[in-house]
Amino acid sequence: MTIRIDRIVTRGGDTGQTSLGDGERVAKDSVRIEALGALDEANAVIGLLRATLPEGRDATFVAWVQGLLFDIGGSICMPATPPPPLPHATAAVTAMENEITRLRASIPPLRSFVLPGGTQAAAHAHLARTVVRRAERRLATLARQAAVAPDLSACMNRLSDYLFILGRHLNDDGARDLTWRPATPPP
Repeated sequence: MTIRIDRIVTRGGDTGQTSLGDGERVAKDSVRIEALGALDEANAVIGLLRATLPEGRDATFVAWVQGLLFDIGGSICMPATPPPPLPHATAAVTAMENEITRLRASIPPLRSFVLPGGTQAAAHAHLARTVVRRAERRLATLARQAAVAPDLSACMNRLSDYLFILGRHLNDDGARDLTWRPATPPP
């Protein structure tokens, strides 16, 4: 598929509206645009994660995740009733579950909650997980108001699971995890 984008400045959004993929004009703060914006944020944060991955480590799968998020956004920007399913959603969920299983094989079980942080790449994975969760919530809001492909929720839920496990993996398979302890009075 060839995509050609000739114009960036269109002035079409200057009045607080934007176009969906089918040409329909909607408010920039509509629930659908909020969901698309959250997906875009998630993809940008995953791009940041990808840029901080140790050389040659997990980059291919993370790049695939970015493409998946773009596909999900494409599904959302083309409203249809009923919406067509995401063509590879089942395979995507399976791929993420397989990757989670692969990464977990070398990570010890948790004995406490994990705080976001550790290595720079792990911190970015945890940040990406929280932004993906926000996108998942925006998609849930949209799904209560309009028809969306039913398999998107599972994709987003599994993606946040994957990012959590990836964060632990990037923390030397859990050895550098920051774990929660109940707060004590400040020093």
